[in-house]
Amino acid sequence: MSTINLPLNLTVRVHPVVLFQIVDAYERRNADSERVIGTLLGSVDKGVVEVTNCFCVPHKEHADQVEAELGYASDLYDLNRRVNPSENIVGWWATGQEVTNHSSVIHEYYARECNNPIHLTLDTSLTAARMGIKAYVCVSLGVPGGKTGCMFTPINVEISSYEPEVVGLQLCSKTIGVQQNPSRPRTVSPMLDLAQITEASGKLQNLLGEVLNYVEDVLAEKQQPDNSVGRALLDLIHSVPNMTSDQFAQMFNSNVKDLLMVVTLSQLIKTQLQLNEKLTSLTSFIN
Repeated sequence: MSTINLPLNLTVRVHPVVLFQIVDAYERRNADSERVIGTLLGSVDKGVVEVTNCFCVPHKEHADQVEAELGYASDLYDLNRRVNPSENIVGWWATGQEVTNHSSVIHEYYARECNNPIHLTLDTSLTAARMGIKAYVCVSLGVPGGKTGCMFTPINVEISSYEPEVVGLQLCSKTIGVQQNPSRPRTVSPMLDLAQITEASGKLQNLLGEVLNYVEDVLAEKQQPDNSVGRALLDLIHSVPNMTSDQFAQMFNSNVKDLLMVVTLSQLIKTQLQLNEKLTSLTSFIN
């Protein structure tokens, strides 16, 4: 038996917005739909598939065939390309925890749209009390000169986030436990800049305390040292700028002045625009 086209060294990095879109599509599905499928968008670079966006493709699954609105999928992809020209089709997704009999048929369509498409499954049934996520590639199998087939083989999948996504996730995490505690608010609002600095400073102080406790335990021989942790601490120390307290204060005050100047100018522009709007409305009313 021979095996061809083995893209098994791929790593899939999925962004949180993709998971939110899949869950939203599953919640909005038709009553007679057992699962939802859609297209994955992103980029491929040096064996890493970065999935940054997706959309749902309406379909119906029967015992012996699959009906999908491919025209809708093509039109939606073209519209997305106008907004995000860097996002290409990298595969497709489906809800559920396993690959079904119809998956190979759907995969054939995406194999015509891109090279080595990935298949992502998201367990929206929360088996084992968690939302499992898996990624597959379709590996061609067969005998030379004979029949060929394919097999979905798991590949490595990771959750990756941009900095704005991390802020959004931290904000969403504050609503966890609403059902267990009805007194908790169901909605949260972004914090003020000063409140965010205060919260981040508190977290940083706690993390520094944990690091100091670890170092003291290692020096006191209460805990075995870890070489990887030591190298990480050394890199952290080398990354800190070497400056005196007076130099840091001068740099901080300079940045604060620049920030205050930008805030003042933005407020002036906002006031000027509001004044111009009111004068324009008054002029049109008089005429």
